[in-house]
Order: sequence, then structure tokens, then C-alpha cells
Amino acid sequence: MKNDISLAQWSLIEEIRAGKFKALDFPKIARKDFDINGVEFVNTLLEVPTIEFLNQLKRNAADVNVQMILIMIDDEGDGCASTAKERKQFAINHRKWIDTANYLGCHAIRTNCRGEAGINNDEALKYATESYHLLLNYAGEANINVLIENHGGVSNDPGFMVALMKEVNHPLFGTYPDWREPTNDFDNYTYLQKTLPYAKGMSYRNQPTEALTAKMIELCKQSGYCGWYGIESNGRDAINKGKTLLNKYLFDK
Repeated sequence: MKNDISLAQWSLIEEIRAGKFKALDFPKIARKDFDINGVEFVNTLLEVPTIEFLNQLKRNAADVNVQMILIMIDDEGDGCASTAKERKQFAINHRKWIDTANYLGCHAIRTNCRGEAGINNDEALKYATESYHLLLNYAGEANINVLIENHGGVSNDPGFMVALMKEVNHPLFGTYPDWREPTNDFDNYTYLQKTLPYAKGMSYRNQPTEALTAKMIELCKQSGYCGWYGIESNGRDAINKGKTLLNKYLFDK
């Protein structure tokens, strides 16, 4: 595996919502407009993923030599749901997306694991461990990685995430750090630093300064992470800036 740059569908969400293009066009846009080698999809933006749709998507990606990397899964339940019924349904709901990722040649799906407001980490760890064991039992047969992105709740706590990775202890389980801008209650550099040993992908975003972007890229390189950096910065100008910065700091000249 080598470092490479991919493009997240969500980075062009405003164009998608305006009806400027559909998912079937996305591989061509990544190649023709940005000369990017991989694409990352969002399940809720895949229109109706019938077999005909998926076959056409595969052909469209192959035509422009673009690799399909992963599918971000939303609206299919929370990996830290508080009831056994919800946790079981979480695993069931994600199975079709594991199958879809496998069929498209992706290596992973991205999930959400927030927990209810006010949940303590011990309870959250118990619930999430159960959910992800259930899901990974299915993912193992397809050899699809199951990743968690820091999308609020307990997933924003790097200590919790490290504990969960160790508790589940599965080779297909990992983190997908979202390089959100730092805030008063979220230090994205520390989060990245602590969750990097378990990272199987990067949700790259431009930082407030080029120096911080360079620092985070260097952290990944020094940690030994090697893989895809999926640009999720919003809009074409931000995408082009992200690609420029990644090319400047990620690849050895």
C-alpha cells in the first residue's frame, strides 16, 4: 500500500444538492476535474443502488481509472445504541453496505458511533463492543474494514476510541480520523495522534493554517500510516487547495 489522494463525495455536496451531477458521474469528475485517483461515496447519495446501477458505476470508474475506496454510512443506526434491539439492527442495517462495498471493490465502510447524550464511557464501551462484534462477524466474510469517524458523542473522545479498538481487537476494525478544524472542545491534532495507530483511512480537511496542515500530515507520515487521504474540504477551491497541500507535504520529492 502507498499513500494516495481520494475525493469524498461530500466535498461537493452543494453541487449534488443543486442537481449538477449524480453519483454515476462522480468518478469522471474526480479524474477529469481534479486528476484524483480514488473516490469515497456516501450511502445516502447513491440514489437507488440496484445491480444495474452498481455495474454502471463500476464501468464508469474503470473507464477513467479511478479506484472506489469506501462508502460512508449515515442514517443506518448508531454503533453505541443503548438497547440490544437497536444494536442488533445497527449490524443488520450495515450488512447491505458491506456487500455493496465488496462488490464495488472498496476496502471499507465508515460508521457512526455517538451514543446518547450523557452516556458514560463504561456503558458506551459495552454497547459499542457488542455492536461492532456483531457487524464484524459479517464483515469478516467479505474482508471489508469497518471504520468509525469522529462525528460527535463518544467518537470525539480519543481515549474512548482507543479503548474500543483494544476491546474489540479485530484486524478489520479501525478509525477514520476526520480532520475537522480545532475548536475549544476538540483538539483535532491530539485526536489524530492518539487514534493513528488504528487508522485505516483519513478524512482530510484543510486546516486554518498551512503550518497546521503540514504538521498533521507529518504526524501521519512519522506514525507509519500509509494509505488514502480522502479530501472532504467543501467546494472546488478547497479541494484544489487540499490536493496542492497534500502533494507538497505528503509525497517525498
